[in-house]
Amino acid sequence: MGKSYTTSTAFLEALQEAGVSYIFANLGSDHPALVESLALAKKENRHFPEVITSPHEMVALSAANGYAQVTGEPQAVLVHVECGTQNLGGAIHNAAKGRVPVLIFAGASPYTQEGELLGSRNEFIHWIQDVHDQRGIIRGYTKYDNEIRTGKNVKQLVHRALQIAQSDPKGPVYLMGPREVMEEDTVPVNINLEHWQPTAPNALPTQGVQDIVYDLVKAKHPLVVTSYLGRNKKAVEELVTLCNTLAIPVLESVPNYINFPSTNPMQCGYQWNSPEQNELLAQADVLLVLDSDIPWIAVHNRPAKDCIIYHIDIDPLKEQMPLWYIPAKQHFAADAKTALQQINEFLRNVKVDEISIEERRDRITKVHKHQREQWERNEQYREDIITPEYLTACIREIIDDETIIINEGISNYETIYRHIKANQPGMMIGSGAGSLGWNGGAAIGAKLAAKDKTVINLTGDGSYLFSVPSTVHWMSRKYNAPFLTVIYNNRGWKSPKLSTLGVHPDGVANEMNTFFNDFDPPADLAKIAESAGGAYAQTVKDPSEIKGALRKALTAVKEGRSAVLDVYLPAINKEIEIAEKVLNTIK
Repeated sequence: MGKSYTTSTAFLEALQEAGVSYIFANLGSDHPALVESLALAKKENRHFPEVITSPHEMVALSAANGYAQVTGEPQAVLVHVECGTQNLGGAIHNAAKGRVPVLIFAGASPYTQEGELLGSRNEFIHWIQDVHDQRGIIRGYTKYDNEIRTGKNVKQLVHRALQIAQSDPKGPVYLMGPREVMEEDTVPVNINLEHWQPTAPNALPTQGVQDIVYDLVKAKHPLVVTSYLGRNKKAVEELVTLCNTLAIPVLESVPNYINFPSTNPMQCGYQWNSPEQNELLAQADVLLVLDSDIPWIAVHNRPAKDCIIYHIDIDPLKEQMPLWYIPAKQHFAADAKTALQQINEFLRNVKVDEISIEERRDRITKVHKHQREQWERNEQYREDIITPEYLTACIREIIDDETIIINEGISNYETIYRHIKANQPGMMIGSGAGSLGWNGGAAIGAKLAAKDKTVINLTGDGSYLFSVPSTVHWMSRKYNAPFLTVIYNNRGWKSPKLSTLGVHPDGVANEMNTFFNDFDPPADLAKIAESAGGAYAQTVKDPSEIKGALRKALTAVKEGRSAVLDVYLPAINKEIEIAEKVLNTIK
């Protein structure tokens, strides 16, 4: 086994046994034993997960997040004591709220100070970084946390943590270990991986299947609402089968995956914060809510009071959301793919009214077609400005079904979903959460997970800055993970402006057009990536340059170099002037 076999060696072996490919690491004074074990393994030609040096913890966890979203496989993140734990920042929120499996390990300050054990305190920071409850810093965002106290059962702790992380609802887990424990000599332990598998998918009860099918068959205006069903590609296939069979329209509410093919005639749009009533939702008499955190926002948009609602979700009670409820006839804790398989199988033996179904199919197809015609009109080229709709339509021209799109467009979420027209499950992912800056690290993780695919990162200028782009693009070059970033740059925070207008539409801020949200003078965002990671960098302000710039940038990516296009959209606080000009032109 080499010179020594320590707790750290056993820890790394456990990660290897569990199928972890990468350790996204931000190292510190708490990690000498792990560094030594990794170096010894390299010397002896033993295989452990590859270490990806991550100069910022936000990027490290975002990269692990993106990798897991693409593959379903959890990766490891290594951070420095309580400081590194806190520096995970919003990334731990994203992993928790997005239900993404990942194992985070942090060292801890030594618990001896006079050399009693190997690893005892020998640096001033060991006193400063000693805190009362390091695990408590992120306990509200993890499914499981524990402290490694001996090498004798470290493998069991790692496999238990990963078992919990991968069991629905999935999520991050956290382990910590002081220096003395990680330096401890121990003996190898053999683990039977069959005993540490995640829990099996939950199914619907037989009566539940029957009730859902009979109500859907009787419904005049059935509707499916979903948000993250598309995390499982097989679930999308089953949903397509159900909706094609009964001609049920699908509304994707705050989606963070491709849950239903965009060009399928039953796909009837996307919704985020629009302060308006969705007609299909208002008309629905039977509603099937599948894997959705926010199926609607009741202040402006809700189903009818007499609508029959069935809710199927891996996390139907939303226990991590103190305020959450919908008026469902029945809530089911079930895996969407499994549940839909049950529904489709039972439906095959149920008599249906084919005439009514075909009439509904024709009606919904017309709704779908009318939507798309309206969306296409919004894509029209303009000589004076670059609209987000036109920009997205141009991006659509350079992608194929094998492209992976990272979507952190924020105020342009809906625009991107509408105009990309993605059909393949897994083709687009979002964080599923609310802490900005996920996009850059997620793009690295996605590229490491699918090295043969093109990764395109669509982000706002605010979320680009939150992503720590200097770290992102240094890592992209060092680890040969090139991707294209397109910045939807309106030179400020549009979302806080929209939030203010949502509460105070006729307020003083609107009257004065003052929202304290502009980035004027703007930074040269593309150059950040060029200087930190050698990326191809271009700022685009002229609409006539968009298509050529996209082709050049994509060529650079295919040649192995990341690229950033900083595309100037209308500035956030100039939109009123632009709208007035359009109205005057029409008049």
